[in-house]
Amino acid sequence: MPYPLGALFQLGPFFIPGLRPRHVRVFIPPEARYRDRPPATLFLFDGQNVFDDAPSFAGGWRLHETVGKLSLRRHRRPILVGIDHGYEDRIKELSPWPTRHGPGHADLLIGWICGELAPFLAREIGLALTPEHVAIGGSSMGGLAALHAHFTRPELFGAVLSMSPSLWLGEGRIFQDLTARPRPLTSTIYLDAGGKESSGKMLQAATHLADALQRRGYGPEALRFRADRRGAHNELAWRRRTPGALRFLFANRTR
Repeated sequence: MPYPLGALFQLGPFFIPGLRPRHVRVFIPPEARYRDRPPATLFLFDGQNVFDDAPSFAGGWRLHETVGKLSLRRHRRPILVGIDHGYEDRIKELSPWPTRHGPGHADLLIGWICGELAPFLAREIGLALTPEHVAIGGSSMGGLAALHAHFTRPELFGAVLSMSPSLWLGEGRIFQDLTARPRPLTSTIYLDAGGKESSGKMLQAATHLADALQRRGYGPEALRFRADRRGAHNELAWRRRTPGALRFLFANRTR
């Protein structure tokens, strides 16, 4: 494993047809060297925001620090792969559908992750490219894109971390899409929203989605929904909720 363990490092820039070049930020827990099964991996949108404070507009999630605090006896410590957003193109590249901001390019980005980035990291780092070992996540537009990725590419993404997802985009089309698609064979979902986001409308929409997933048979082992009544729409709120999200998604169980 030629890359540093227990430290953040950056790869790229990667050139993606139809999208801006971007870097990818990676954190490999030290325990990845000593394992009796393939490592878990969490791909994340908005890579500038999920680690240190410096690259983020409003402070980072410090997710690598949270991973280091997970109990090795009870949890898997995932490799973290943060994919940078395209700055002013962010909304377009994280939207699955056309909007007033322009065409939706989420499928281009997700297709590149599945077809190029994940195989590259499998060769370089030893990622296991099967859904029981791979999750995808994000917040806001990234939370929406993560849900879309899980249900459209279930052959790779077996779990999703969706924080304050922008479910309003496309006039709520995500609800129709998730209802029309079969439930993935491997499917674990963490979903949340805050009561101070859009005057409570984001929490209301997320509650509606959680109810819809429960009607599809998602029980407490497969779905964790957190209604954060004091949560605002910012990195600090998402940072505060990540420990519980990771404990749920990476508990030592077979998905």
